[in-house]
Amino acid sequence: MDLNSFTTFKTLGEINTAISQAASLDAALKAGLKIIRDNLAAEMAVIWFYDKEGDKKLHPSYWVAPNDITDRVHAVGEGAVGRSYQNQKAIRSLWFETDPDVATQADFEGIEISSAICTPFSSPFEDYGVVQVVNKAGGGRFTEDDADVIEIMSMLVAQAISKNESRFEMWEHGEPVIELRGITREFQNGDTISKILRGINLDVYEGEFLVLLGESGCGKSTLLNIIGGMDKATSGEFRCFGQDFSNADRDMLTEYRRHNIGFIFQSYNLMPNLNAYQNLALIAELVDDPLPIEDALESVGMAEKARSYPSRLSGGQQQRICIARALVKRPKLILADEPTAALDFTTSIEVLTALEKVVAGGTTMIMVTHNEEIARMANRVVRLRGGLLHEVTVNRHPAKAADLVW
Repeated sequence: MDLNSFTTFKTLGEINTAISQAASLDAALKAGLKIIRDNLAAEMAVIWFYDKEGDKKLHPSYWVAPNDITDRVHAVGEGAVGRSYQNQKAIRSLWFETDPDVATQADFEGIEISSAICTPFSSPFEDYGVVQVVNKAGGGRFTEDDADVIEIMSMLVAQAISKNESRFEMWEHGEPVIELRGITREFQNGDTISKILRGINLDVYEGEFLVLLGESGCGKSTLLNIIGGMDKATSGEFRCFGQDFSNADRDMLTEYRRHNIGFIFQSYNLMPNLNAYQNLALIAELVDDPLPIEDALESVGMAEKARSYPSRLSGGQQQRICIARALVKRPKLILADEPTAALDFTTSIEVLTALEKVVAGGTTMIMVTHNEEIARMANRVVRLRGGLLHEVTVNRHPAKAADLVW
């Protein structure tokens, strides 16, 4: 490797610093891979962990790719990822034509593979998984120096493992309850067409807590509105709870929202002339088998405020009433759009603790937030960029609300 290359030297320095400061193996790998992605212009990158206690296969833990690969796995010895793990040796397919197996086993649906590198990471006592990078942005190919950098990153991670405590259980998810394929959303203003979503592919699983992150205008709330039946995609396929809503009419979407979805928003939208109990009763009348209102209020610690009007409640108390209002419907899915944005830290933790209990009870929840710290609570964090799926992290050890700090 030509260490006189400024880019190579700079990349290795950044990786070394990031890994040495990481608090866990997951954090070290993710930090290193982000630097590689940025400095080497990798189009796609994946961290695969070996599930030694479960199915004995390699599962994705963190990736940058336009598709959801949560359910993709690699058997040991099969494909480039499986062979790299089995032999504990890097596989460099800088020119895909020399190793077509990489193209079939990299398993990125709809992506043409031109260049790929796989390298294992391990400690002296255990083999943990494989780092895989695929394609340079713009159709370029990786160089031998690039491959050296990726291998050195894996070695640096291996050296850091002994300094950090990590557990390696895999996240076990339920069946898909939401399936999005090629979802686009365009808005027209005169002759101008704004493309907000450009082809989202994503599954959401039963009992999952999923967080959507991204800069303003990336399409987070638009995607949430499509999932909630409050907006329709311009194109693409949308299935929820086994039913196809791709071409649903207004009545079909109304029934879908009424019987399946609970909404929690930044603005509380409580009826000011109704007390807490009455606000919930209004929603309970819309469904056939509502949760008893007293139980819903009790679940969020607001039973003693049942007769209080919104004007007599703090922001955090109003938001907890909103959570109870969503629960009254016994929803299969809760959608939360910036539910703590207007709250201070202490009140936010109270609200997040209430939501934590909801998820622990088996309800699927999707939350939009700008707060990176809140994302630590999720089973998966999906980052959107420019209307596309950009980055996904599987939190194998989600944080508790009480442990968050910002």
